[in-house]
Formats: sequence, structure tokens, C-alpha cells
Amino acid sequence: MRILAIESSCDETAAAVVKNGREVLSNVINTQIDIHTLYGGVVPEIASRKDIENINPGIEKALSDANLTLDDITAIGVTYGPGLVGALLVGVAEAKAIAFASKKP
Repeated sequence: MRILAIESSCDETAAAVVKNGREVLSNVINTQIDIHTLYGGVVPEIASRKDIENINPGIEKALSDANLTLDDITAIGVTYGPGLVGALLVGVAEAKAIAFASKKP
């Protein structure tokens, strides 16, 4: 079993591929620390907008780093809470779209 895992609960956007629940084949994290440091903390609107920008490239890189394609993935996993509502919606919408388009759980 190979799971594409997506995380976008706050100011980092991440994607990973995990084999059989134990072996991490890839792990990609796009951080926004430098941007939010300017404001003294996480700005929810900026976080969710950056998650939108980072999610597809992060997923593509995670699949590439694992030497896999979406066809090789068994299921999609995603963080759905806790976190910033806007940021969470980005990851959940992406996961649902991929799952629906690829007919994967």
C-alpha cells in the first residue's frame, strides 16, 4: 500500500508518500516562516494563499522523489484538523479532487 499524504493545516504545506504505513518514500515540506516572521506570527489569509501556491508543486515533487506516479498510489490521506480553516480547506479540497479524479479512497 502506498499512501499520498497531504498536510496544509497552517503555514507549511507538505506532501509525502508512505509505503505500508512504515516506510517514508518521500517527504516534501514548503515552509512560510520567512513570510510570517515579518508580521510577528502566522497570518491566516497569507498562509492559505501560500498553501494554494505550494500544494501542487509539493505533491508533484513528493511523487517524483518516490519515483512513483499517481497510478502507483493506493490511497490519499489528508489532515482535516486541527488548524486554520482556510489552510485546511486547501488540503482537503486537493485530496478530494485527486481521490475523485483517480478513483482512489
